Amino acid sequence: MTAYALAHMWPQPPLHDDVFTYMERIQATMDPFGGRFLVHNTLPEVVEGPLEGLYVLIEFPDMDKARGWYASDAYKAILPMRTDHIPATTVLLQGLPDPYDAAATARAMRAAQQG
Repeated sequence: MTAYALAHMWPQPPLHDDVFTYMERIQATMDPFGGRFLVHNTLPEVVEGPLEGLYVLIEFPDMDKARGWYASDAYKAILPMRTDHIPATTVLLQGLPDPYDAAATARAMRAAQQG
């Protein structure tokens, strides 16, 4: 099942040259794990609630590949180029099966909550 790496970042210009080097090298760290950018360096169109920063969303074939990429020596080697200069929150997210039924999920959650 598809998995995602989502980063919410707060870059402050001017960007350090390490950030550009990180951007130039990140795809090579993702390739062995089947990772691909879905969103990169994108400012959100906020339609509800306050929000600042920009987003990066990377898709992986499954959660094991996403974890493997983040823990890989290749990625760990370039990660400080970003983390030393841009504060961020990064999470790995398990995708949903296709098809997904939100109403069925709500029923199951309601039943579990009611005991």
